[in-house]
Amino acid sequence: MSRPPRLVEVAEIMGTAISIHVVGDPDRTAFEAAVAACFDELRFVDRVFSPYRDDSDVLRIARGELAMTDASPWVAEVAEACARAEADTGGLFTAWWAGVFDPTGFVKGWSVERAAHRHLAPLLTERGVLAAGINAGGDLQLLTAPAADWVWNVAIVDPADRSRVLATLPVRDGAVATSGTAERGAHIVDPRSGTPATGVVSATVAVAGLAHADVWATAAVVAGPDDLSWISRAGRSTGLLVDDTGRIRRWLDGVEVQVRASIAG
Repeated sequence: MSRPPRLVEVAEIMGTAISIHVVGDPDRTAFEAAVAACFDELRFVDRVFSPYRDDSDVLRIARGELAMTDASPWVAEVAEACARAEADTGGLFTAWWAGVFDPTGFVKGWSVERAAHRHLAPLLTERGVLAAGINAGGDLQLLTAPAADWVWNVAIVDPADRSRVLATLPVRDGAVATSGTAERGAHIVDPRSGTPATGVVSATVAVAGLAHADVWATAAVVAGPDDLSWISRAGRSTGLLVDDTGRIRRWLDGVEVQVRASIAG
């Protein structure tokens, strides 16, 4: 059986490559409109939340130039969601490190999940469209038409050898996020100690929505390689963690199912 066609559009937004994928043969006008709406929304999110744009709402709030109540309504929405995430993770995730509101670790997943459901999901009602998704720097929000015989097969790569696949996750509708030190070094601060979180090279979490997946991937890095007590609080999550010794820990729906002493083992 031949593979169905796939349309892909890519843009650089939020400092990363964001690609939109539609599997099947959609109406081209509808496809182009959906892609433009997704990218426009994500660019607006970047203007509101970017920690690198002097005119972003978040930096203006941090400088005392803008009250949160006068900012984009999305700021209050994100702040409320971040407060819930901090409570749910027991403080492993926070958007208020050092007393400054910085939702960088939440906004990308939240905005991509939102854009996918708002602008790509309607394409799934078209005849001939099997699936649609967004890849934001390796973090994925994936959708499949209800009647389609389609599954996204998401590869989890070896952080020490990007040509090697450690596992493949089949996803129809859901999200996959990865965090850790492999790509950007020890860039995640443990809010409990104020020091960079180390020990977890790669933590991949698969759940229904990318905002949730991003939060718990961050929490996994902060918790460290020896503490998986948090997975019972993460809902119906599946994932895989690789520590700096090469040990792999894997779980399914909140229950650890595999430990390997090393990637090579």
